[in-house]
Amino acid sequence: MNEPASAASNWKTRTNSSLLNLAGWTGAWVLTTALATFGPEFLWSARWLTLTAILINLAFGLGMIRSNIRYLKVIDEMMQKIQLEAMGLALGVGVVAGLSYSMLDSTDLISGHAEIGFVVLLMGLVYLVSVIIGTKRYQ
Repeated sequence: MNEPASAASNWKTRTNSSLLNLAGWTGAWVLTTALATFGPEFLWSARWLTLTAILINLAFGLGMIRSNIRYLKVIDEMMQKIQLEAMGLALGVGVVAGLSYSMLDSTDLISGHAEIGFVVLLMGLVYLVSVIIGTKRYQ
């Protein structure tokens, strides 16, 4: 009789554990990104330290990707649909807007240089808003 409740509790525990794991990897990746970006400017001048920081950042990025895949396998079908739609929209907006932004720079139609950080920020915001809208839509 307690089997369905136990299964639901087990699924919720696995989902929460997977989400916390993903949050940990994402936080570590963000911190190593900041270290690799700002370390050469404020903390050191040795190029080998910069290369090491970038390689560490790459390793944490791969861990974050692996953790994201695990999370997608644990969540239910509705949440998978919401996540995949948000990821698809963020990727599409990132590619289309990123290429347009790059063309504006390469044709000197904007005064500054096209920076990847702006594209990443745009993709993150599109993903976040898409998850929120998707979640509200399917409630």
